Amino acid sequence: MKMSKETWEWVRSIAIAVVLAMLIRLFLFEVFVVEGASMYPTLDNHERLVVNKLIYRITEPQPGDIVVFSYSPRRDFIKRVIGVSGDRIEICEGVVLVNDCPLEEPYLLEEDCMEFGPVVVPSSSVFLLGDNRNNSMDSRDSNVGCISIDKVKGKALFVFWPPRGLRLLKEVPAVSQENVRG
Repeated sequence: MKMSKETWEWVRSIAIAVVLAMLIRLFLFEVFVVEGASMYPTLDNHERLVVNKLIYRITEPQPGDIVVFSYSPRRDFIKRVIGVSGDRIEICEGVVLVNDCPLEEPYLLEEDCMEFGPVVVPSSSVFLLGDNRNNSMDSRDSNVGCISIDKVKGKALFVFWPPRGLRLLKEVPAVSQENVRG
């Protein structure tokens, strides 16, 4: 049975498209679904977002980035980077302190009710918190702790589903002006 030239072109085009899609998903971008309310109000439960998987092969996560990381082989979490290697993190009276400077966090709806730290973020690691602090399993939890940069899958770029919620995830500096590294 001989395939016509047109059929062969279709098969070849579909195969190339599938391979390209797999490579893009493997190395560049991936879609993640938000599960739970730990990042509310920034992200809602069941929203779908696109994550840039390439960026942290070029640079390291920065305070304020919203990242997806591998919590276990079967479960990914999405949280905000609060501290990077060498930062001293503490939560006192509902205020997050990074290197003894209060964090400006306009994305929070309520203060953190849990005291924490101090802890120094280990080398090649990040300290992550959910935006809904009182309903978030994050770096404050001993089961999570500081996350090795190797476990960070990528940076969340934008929400695309549901369509009425389409938006870019803006850069929100997580450190106050007094907390500029020298």
